[in-house]
Amino acid sequence: MFAVLKTGGKQYRVVKGDVLRVEKLAASAGETVQFNDVLMVGATVGAPLVEGAAVQAEVIDQIKDAKKITFVKRRRKHGSQRTRGHRQQLTLLRVTEILESGAAESGVKPAVGAAAAQAAAE
Repeated sequence: MFAVLKTGGKQYRVVKGDVLRVEKLAASAGETVQFNDVLMVGATVGAPLVEGAAVQAEVIDQIKDAKKITFVKRRRKHGSQRTRGHRQQLTLLRVTEILESGAAESGVKPAVGAAAAQAAAE
């Protein structure tokens, strides 16, 4: 059985055992998190979400993506150049379970983005 979940502004099609790289979550390695924004489970399509469905995953590690380099050059009269680099922070997950119903009773902490968790703490 497969599920389509939404996290970090992206959608992922997952099956049990898949390894995902998602936007950074507020969880440490070894913890189990639960994604409650499930758009589809098997043949059941939500409107927009499937009620009571969830995907549970184990956090493997917090990693950084490869460096992306941006180069900007303005030519007319001013000869300015600028180079910037960026490494996106990601969370590595392994999907452990797909629940069609009963997500509220599971007792697993919900997956929350790191930026949202920091804003809520302040």
